[in-house]
Amino acid sequence: MTLDLISPAPRLAVDRTGDGPLVVFLHGIGGNRTNWRDQLGVFAAHFTAAAWDARGYGASDDYAGPLAFDDFAGDLRRVLDHYGARRAHLVGLSMGGRIAMRFYFLHPQRVATLTLCDTHRGFASLTAEQRAEYVRLRREALDAGAEPRDIAPAVVPTLLAPAAAPAARQQLFESMAALRKASYLKSLEATVNQDTVGNLAAIAVPTHFVVGEHDRLTTVALARTMAAEVPGAELTVIPDAGHLSNIENAEVFNRSVMDFLLRHPGADSPRAPTVAGTLGQRGL
Repeated sequence: MTLDLISPAPRLAVDRTGDGPLVVFLHGIGGNRTNWRDQLGVFAAHFTAAAWDARGYGASDDYAGPLAFDDFAGDLRRVLDHYGARRAHLVGLSMGGRIAMRFYFLHPQRVATLTLCDTHRGFASLTAEQRAEYVRLRREALDAGAEPRDIAPAVVPTLLAPAAAPAARQQLFESMAALRKASYLKSLEATVNQDTVGNLAAIAVPTHFVVGEHDRLTTVALARTMAAEVPGAELTVIPDAGHLSNIENAEVFNRSVMDFLLRHPGADSPRAPTVAGTLGQRGL
């Protein structure tokens, strides 16, 4: 596994492994690149598998000033440019799925396929009650002086399936505990203010919706509705999983997503990154 640091500012951290067409994995609002550790090694058998820390997350830098949701799409374009990939497969979970969709509508020629996991088209697609509870659980305590680690015990159970394994709970807790409060609040404001990513009926690349059967935020019913709007879209429901379907049932998730990608080639194999932008074997 190689950790690539992509400049200019804000510098982005990307874990990369394998050879072949580029697949970029995009984490959710409470995550980081380590959320894809059960995917990278598996997908590296056929692809160059890369998982980023979005700006303000993990080992990536933040940027002074307010955050617009489209800034994430601009950063993703820098990642593809860094690897010399004209087109890439995008796999995004929750906020990462919305980043992938938004990137498609801004740069459709750069996308080979979309795999949209436990996500929605924007906060206008959620009920008023869902939006209010989503923000309350995350913002209320932070505004009162708490840190992300303090709110994790309340948030984690709302995202996982009732019978989620202790390892999945611990991984999600660690992700939330690692969040930087100021960056997280900027991301929260940007994502909630993003009403919609675009017209799903206009998506013209192979698209795969993936959702955990017990996802209470981005439900199976919502995924079915979205999939029905995208011409030719596929839908996979992951059993025994909630909102973090790639973590909670990695075996079924990997099998279904891998099958989809192998049936829909079209991404570019990246060129070797510059030495200045690469750190070997996980080192920072």
